[in-house]
Amino acid sequence: MTQETGSFAALGLSSPILHAITKAGYEEPSPIQAQAIPIIMAGHDMIGQAQTGTGKTAAFALPILSKIDPQRREPQVLVLAPTRELALQVAEAFETFASQMPSVSVVAVYGGAPMGLQLRALRQGAQVIVATPGRLVDHLSRNGDLLSSVGYLVLDEADEMLKLGFMDDLELIFQALPAERQSVLFSATLPHSIRAIAEQHLREPQHVKIASKTQTVSRIEQACIMVHADQKANVVLRVLEVEDFDALIAFVRTKQETLDLTSALQARGYKAAALNGDIAQNHREQVIESLKDGRLDIVIATDVAARGLDVPRITHVLNVDMPYDPESYVHRIGRTGRAGREGKALLLVTPRERRMLSVVERVIGQKIDQVQLPDAAAVLQARISKLQADLTPRMQAPNGQHKSLLERLTTTLDCHPEDLALALLGKLTEGMAFDVSGIEREYPVQEVTARPERNRSFERGERVERPERGSRERREHRGSPAMLVDQQNRVRCRTALGTRDGVAARNLLGAILNEGGLARDAIGRIQIRETFSLVELPEEGLERLLGKLKDTRVGGKPLKLRRYRE
Repeated sequence: MTQETGSFAALGLSSPILHAITKAGYEEPSPIQAQAIPIIMAGHDMIGQAQTGTGKTAAFALPILSKIDPQRREPQVLVLAPTRELALQVAEAFETFASQMPSVSVVAVYGGAPMGLQLRALRQGAQVIVATPGRLVDHLSRNGDLLSSVGYLVLDEADEMLKLGFMDDLELIFQALPAERQSVLFSATLPHSIRAIAEQHLREPQHVKIASKTQTVSRIEQACIMVHADQKANVVLRVLEVEDFDALIAFVRTKQETLDLTSALQARGYKAAALNGDIAQNHREQVIESLKDGRLDIVIATDVAARGLDVPRITHVLNVDMPYDPESYVHRIGRTGRAGREGKALLLVTPRERRMLSVVERVIGQKIDQVQLPDAAAVLQARISKLQADLTPRMQAPNGQHKSLLERLTTTLDCHPEDLALALLGKLTEGMAFDVSGIEREYPVQEVTARPERNRSFERGERVERPERGSRERREHRGSPAMLVDQQNRVRCRTALGTRDGVAARNLLGAILNEGGLARDAIGRIQIRETFSLVELPEEGLERLLGKLKDTRVGGKPLKLRRYRE
């Protein structure tokens, strides 16, 4: 065991998990990991109070994977997460930590994804289920014994689950779980509602609290660009055309992506190389030396491969893929701005990663400004400027041999010097467009809708998630990220229509938009229950709005919205 992972070894984790930690490049436990892992390994229930970005996923994933039986092909672990984005992140983390346990399977269960794929993974005996409550309730309606073999329960970001209205779903899930189990609850805050869950469903839990720390990175200019996931390669190529960098390191998540992006850059003439976990140490050292002495300008790396990389030439860090946690982001951008120099860090953000961007901003304690994707006109101007910069010194110091060669070629080819110059320019710029429409065809990119302005609820970290298609009784309409508004300006209203009336969230939303004359972003959460539904509406002008809706019918039945008195 290496010295770096020695402190992990002291926590009693299994050998395959320690091997996976070493391979993933983890050096030492974070405070939450150092405190939580021994408690979970000892079999105690636990309440962990920690912010996102403190390493809490590993704090529960590592000990639980160390304790499960890989040979049992049935669900043994259930992790509940408030949003599909977090569920996917947690599932990916479990897969990384279980990389040395080939018989362990992880399935992410969330709305908006095909039910069939999830059912197949469950039938095949996935040992770890990472789920959002709404979709898991759907699965329980099909198979009430789904969770009967679960021995480990994790409630991740429990306060956010309650904010999103999942309390009823949680109660159904608790009823489906075995009484004999180990339960772990993580929450950034511990309001009365969370304490009540702990008292009812956890057995003498031990309490771990980790204070969040603000991280700042000086001398590094940070910015982000909103992109579509399938267009990242073209976005990277556009960025590299317009950015004036000396050396650059780009981070991606997988080994295959390092190879694919490196090939794309090399095809464009860039001096680029890949760094990933499969590259031998001697080759890694050669790549770093080449980056230092200028034989390479770009390295495409995974987080593991780039640990400890210190090259003063690096002026830019390009986060092609969003890191798994804010600490990784801080480590990444720390590859530039070293030794008192200034640096620049650019982060590509897909629409589904907006929430993670806000988490990163909270942890580093500063806003990451959004900049516009370089358009074709900017790329064209950059190409012309570079061509001019390359030709200017050659024109200022003419070569006598070249003048003689020019005369010979114009005579031999029987052409005007201007025609020869055009031919040579064509050869010099072969494969590159020098007009806007040509560049747009070369690097086709569709811009993403601008990032929404901040508001108080977003700063507090409240999540907004798209509706989980397929959820049955407790389906909710939640505004998209572009619809975030201050919840204090809304009130809850009630209608007697529910799922037994065949009503879905989209039906209520459509009726209120059409009959009430509201903008879409004025309507908050819509919660559908069996015998009633709740809708968040703007408090200003509420009585006038309810008057407009008094004769509205949904599914042939009167809507009859009223202010909800809790």
